[in-house]
Amino acid sequence: MMRQAASRLVHRSAALRRFSTSPATPEIDATFVATWKKMIPNIDPPNTPSAFMKPRPPIPSTIPTKLTVNLALPYSSVLSSKEVEMIIVPATTGQMGVLPGHVPTIAELKPGVMSVHDGSEVTKYFISGGFAVIHANSYADIVAVEAVPVDRIDPAAVQKGLAEFTQKLNSASTDLEKAEAQIGVDVHSALNGALTG
Repeated sequence: MMRQAASRLVHRSAALRRFSTSPATPEIDATFVATWKKMIPNIDPPNTPSAFMKPRPPIPSTIPTKLTVNLALPYSSVLSSKEVEMIIVPATTGQMGVLPGHVPTIAELKPGVMSVHDGSEVTKYFISGGFAVIHANSYADIVAVEAVPVDRIDPAAVQKGLAEFTQKLNSASTDLEKAEAQIGVDVHSALNGALTG
């Protein structure tokens, strides 16, 4: 019973914020807490996700000259609030260039090269997959499983891994073995393409 009530409260609070591009307002959280305390007075209310987020700047009235990029991995932050001119990410639908003022977008990323353009300087990272969330206020959050600068990739290890996974794919007898080997071939082929292209 309490779980159902808590679930309804969380869904109602989320529905109020679902399409908002501005940060959550304190009034919404105060309403959530007040409703929670009425329904479940013996248990402290949980923190909502907005309690853990820094508010984003409002959407500017003019297009900014820079794009603010965050590149986060499960264990570290590679780029944090770095202002750049453009990024190019390997979306599953193809290479996607992002400039300041880009339309809000969520894109799934495939293994490939993400390039960060800051003036004449271009930094390239190989990412193994993840998501790109482009916000209306010229912020881009890239969340990847793994990212490494392209110049740190060992070509010999890539060739060895590609050969091993190709052999595993050719000798796979179950669907699971084929799927695992295909993932290895795809990642190593993308690594090889990052080194040659």
